[in-house]
Amino acid sequence: MMDLSHLDEDGNVSMVDVSVKPGTMRMAHASGYITMKPETMRLLQEQSLPKGNVLTTAKIAGIQAAKRTADLIPLCHQLNLAWVAIDFVLDPDRIGIRATVKTKEATGVEMEALTAVTVAALTIYDMCKAVDKSMEIGEIRLEMKTGGKSRISTVYRPRTAILVVSDSITEGRSVDRSGQILRSGFERAGCPVEAFRFVADEPNDIAGAVDAWVQEGIELVVTSGGTGLGPRDVTVETLLSKFTRRLPGVEQALFQWGQSKTGTAMLSRLAAGAIGPSVVICLPGSTGAAKDALEILVPEIFHAFEMIKGEGHG
Repeated sequence: MMDLSHLDEDGNVSMVDVSVKPGTMRMAHASGYITMKPETMRLLQEQSLPKGNVLTTAKIAGIQAAKRTADLIPLCHQLNLAWVAIDFVLDPDRIGIRATVKTKEATGVEMEALTAVTVAALTIYDMCKAVDKSMEIGEIRLEMKTGGKSRISTVYRPRTAILVVSDSITEGRSVDRSGQILRSGFERAGCPVEAFRFVADEPNDIAGAVDAWVQEGIELVVTSGGTGLGPRDVTVETLLSKFTRRLPGVEQALFQWGQSKTGTAMLSRLAAGAIGPSVVICLPGSTGAAKDALEILVPEIFHAFEMIKGEGHG
């Protein structure tokens, strides 16, 4: 099937929308080489070529090219690069070129690394072409990239349940949207959503549903609603006392991602923790919070269950 991710709704070429992805540490390594006559290599090492110091100039050119990749390749994103390094390996008749690029952004830097290698090689060619017409540039390739969602290799998917906590929904005065977003999102990620329920903002109803699911072996319980400052918002208070362990990293990630989109997210009292072998995550009841949670939790949260089963941190 043809990949149409680069097309917008009108069928026109467009950038990939990465606004829903959190920034993470990402790195890419790329390499290539340029061949030349041994005599040219000798002149280069002696800095006797007409245009001066070849490798220093090529290194600066490669670094500058990495920073300007979005200006050269139309659909690349403009990225704030944290580090660019260009290294050379000198052989009698060729120069190996390797670029390393790092960023803390929402998309990878493989194009920046490849561009750095390419422009460094072209710079060497330009500075040596007056004395050597036989040079060839070759094997420019991506060696490795790390970071982003691709680093999560787990295939395990937990048995999942969604609990929507809302007086108005249980009374028929409003329609659930957030719970459906969560259900669809986890199902798309491959999770078996074995239970889905609405309860009122009553401690006994909330606790009863979660206790029953934990007893049934549900591994991931996600609640929606009851985390605000209203007098009926009691989800967090009800479940916190049941947590055997808190998951502050999950809470911080959800808070930070929510606040990056809306300032009022700081008023939420979302919570995450474990009740025995089950992970429980209490989310705000808005549709935005549900979408944000899926962006942050999937697929990273699935690794928690491998850890719970004693399979390590790898």
